[in-house]
Amino acid sequence: MAEGLNRVLLLGNLGADPELRVTPGGQAVLKLRLATNESYVDKNNVRQERTEWHRVTVWGRRAEALGKFLQKGDSLFIEGRLQTSSYEKNGEKRYSTDIVATNIILSGGRGRAEGAGAPREGGGGGSRAPQRSSGGGGGGGGGADVPFDDFDQGGGGAGGPSGGSAGGGDDDIPF
Repeated sequence: MAEGLNRVLLLGNLGADPELRVTPGGQAVLKLRLATNESYVDKNNVRQERTEWHRVTVWGRRAEALGKFLQKGDSLFIEGRLQTSSYEKNGEKRYSTDIVATNIILSGGRGRAEGAGAPREGGGGGSRAPQRSSGGGGGGGGGADVPFDDFDQGGGGAGGPSGGSAGGGDDDIPF
């Protein structure tokens, strides 16, 4: 049987401050609410905008690190996979589909006016250079001081480390 592909790419803004928790087994888990916006022209030729909300889960050391500085309004590019789970509420079985993040890129400043909120670490004017999760070592400098290593645990299911991505490091940034 051929293998399938479960891959999600999202570019949006955090709609709330992230929630960092620790599982009973000691694993850090960060829950994000990401809003993506899409504009389209309806049948009356009027431009409409639609917002879609996504639940994103980040596991391990990356969850701990990102939980320290991500805030509502931050713009993120998230790569991950869909994971559906079930639970029971009031005797009724319910399902929930989340995105389990395997790569996160900080894609700029807040989705609100410059200067709103506290100044950002490692950059001026509320904007940061994109950060990549590279499978190896560290490449230093620039942006926030976060260990962007691969997940050491996939958390809760058939997860595991992501394959890592090529590139990364400040030498690749043309500015």
